Amino acid sequence: MLKVAILDDYQNVSQQFVDLQRLSGKYEFKIFSEPFKDELEAIEQLADFEALLIMRERTMITKNLIENLTKLKFIITSGLRNKSIDLETTRKRKIIVCGTEMNINPTPELTWSLILGLARNLKEEIDNMYQGYWQTTVGVELKGKILGLIGLGKVGSEVAKVGKAFGMQVMAWSENLSLDKCKELEVLPCSKEDLIKSSDFLSIHVQGGDRYKDCITIKELDKMKKTAFLINTSRGPIVNEDDLIIALSTNEIAGVGLDVFEKEPLPENNKLRFLPNALLTPHIGYVTAENYSMFYTQMIEALEACVDGKPIREIE
Repeated sequence: MLKVAILDDYQNVSQQFVDLQRLSGKYEFKIFSEPFKDELEAIEQLADFEALLIMRERTMITKNLIENLTKLKFIITSGLRNKSIDLETTRKRKIIVCGTEMNINPTPELTWSLILGLARNLKEEIDNMYQGYWQTTVGVELKGKILGLIGLGKVGSEVAKVGKAFGMQVMAWSENLSLDKCKELEVLPCSKEDLIKSSDFLSIHVQGGDRYKDCITIKELDKMKKTAFLINTSRGPIVNEDDLIIALSTNEIAGVGLDVFEKEPLPENNKLRFLPNALLTPHIGYVTAENYSMFYTQMIEALEACVDGKPIREIE
C-alpha cells in the first residue's frame, strides 16, 4: 500500500471532510496534527512516506527535506501556488507536485472582521464585558475614512468593494498596479508614500516573496497617522515584525490586525501576544468548512490521478 502523510491538520478535522476508510485498502494514511519541532524531526517522521498531503505554507518543503525523503513520489498541496515547496528540487527528483482550487472570499471576509474589530475596539470591549465592565472605549466610524490597499488583485479588489459600500475613500498602490482595475473599482491609484501617509486603515494584499519582504518597516510606520490601523492577512514577512512591535509599543500607530506572522505558529512568548493594540488571529483567512472540503476532496482526487499516472492540476 502507498504510504500517505497528511501534514499539519492543526484542528484534526481532515477526516470530517474526506472518508479515508474507503481508501484504506489502497493507501496507508497517517495524520500529523502538530507542527514538527524542526526539520530533523520532519525528516525522521516522514522517511517512509511516498506521498505528502500538505496545507500550504505550514510545513516548509525545503531542498534538504526533499533530498532526505528518498521514497517520496507525490506532493499534493492545498491551493495552486505554494512558495514553501522547493519546486526546483522536486523537478530534479521527478516528484510530482499537484494542487487544489480554493475560494478567495474567506480572506477578504476576515480582513473586514479585523478592520471592524479595530475600529470598534472589539478585543478590549469583549474582554471587559467578561470582567463586568460596560462601555470602556470610544470607537471610530468607517464612513469617510481612507482605506489604503497595498495590492489590488483578487483579494484586494474584494476588500475595495466592501470599503466603497461602507462609504470609505479607497486608494491603492503596488508595483504592478492595474490602472484599468482602479478605474473599474473607482479606486484612486497613488504612490506608496502617499498611501502610507493618507490611510486611516492600511490593508496588505500582495503576494509574499522577496519582492514585498519588509515592505513595511519602521520607516513606513513612522509616516502613518498616529490614529491609523495596519491590517495584514497576506504574509507575515511583508511587515517587519520587530519594527511593528516598536511602533505599537510607542503608539506610533493606533493598532494592528494580523492573521499572518513571520514565524507560524506564533511562538507563545512573542511580544505581539501581549500588546493591547494588537488584534491577532492564527492564520485563519482561508480556514473555512467550504475551503477545507475543497482542499481535502481535491487532494485525494489528485492523489488518485497521480497513482493512475494521469496527474491533474500539476504545479511546475
